[in-house]
Amino acid sequence: MSKSEPLFGRIALIGLGLIGGSIGHAVKRAGLAGHVAGFARSKETRARALEIGFIDSAHESAAEAAQDADLVILCVPVGALGPSAKEIEPALKKGAILTDVGSVKTAVVRDVGPYVPSGVHFIPGHPIAGTEESGPDAGFAELFDNRWCILTPVPGTEAEAIKALTAFWEGCGSNVDVMESKHHDLVFAIVSHLPHLIAYNIVGTATDLEKVTQSEVIKYAASGFRDFTRLAASDPTMWRDVFLNNREAVLEMLGRFSEDLAALQRAIRWGDGDMLFDLFTRTRAVRRSIIDAGQDTDAPNFGRNPTHAKSVSKK
Repeated sequence: MSKSEPLFGRIALIGLGLIGGSIGHAVKRAGLAGHVAGFARSKETRARALEIGFIDSAHESAAEAAQDADLVILCVPVGALGPSAKEIEPALKKGAILTDVGSVKTAVVRDVGPYVPSGVHFIPGHPIAGTEESGPDAGFAELFDNRWCILTPVPGTEAEAIKALTAFWEGCGSNVDVMESKHHDLVFAIVSHLPHLIAYNIVGTATDLEKVTQSEVIKYAASGFRDFTRLAASDPTMWRDVFLNNREAVLEMLGRFSEDLAALQRAIRWGDGDMLFDLFTRTRAVRRSIIDAGQDTDAPNFGRNPTHAKSVSKK
């Protein structure tokens, strides 16, 4: 994609944190837009985004940023998507594409759908990339490189609009897949949401143990616990909204997990080494398949460099 031939004339980023900022950087890197407009509720965030340079103009309202935009991307927590869509509804022009970056999709269709004007292409999206960092300084262009972005178009969406948004995410470095919103939510309840829930719980339990026993749980945390703390450091507002808006799928996966955990508990209690070995062998193969698919590396420290702020974890 040549920088002289942008995919979109004007893109509006509603939300200028990690994901919004990274999109801005990726757009600039690939020349995907003639102009990038940005909105954040914080005046300081808007000023910082302009200073960093991943937006061309900062606006005091979401509607102002969305005015005349060919592509509007809602980069706010899932719980704020409905109010944000309501705010920009009058400003959305006919033919524009409206999308989001939330990791729950059925709730997005429910909350944003009522505020999509006729003639606007509403295509919910989920870039599966992120770090535990937040804010405008956390973003970087490479965040989406070789990561998946899932699109969940609502019924009746024009093929050309899906094609254009697919080209956009590919321009940002992502691989793109399309699926139905309910299926998306079930898949990500197990591959993303449940792991975060477990991480929050394990870190909370360890913290309580540290306080009660004055043990050295935190001081001597090995790499396994350390990686749980990385997940548990993720944005609390975003993950609160994820669990509240994908509760059915999360509860279903949590029920299955609890059953499997009970079986594992029995195996340990009764000394069933064969069951443990078989389980660990199967799960090790899953890890290898993730590496083979290019979604992580087998380098030391779980493929992450602790001195580099750009350590990527899938959300």
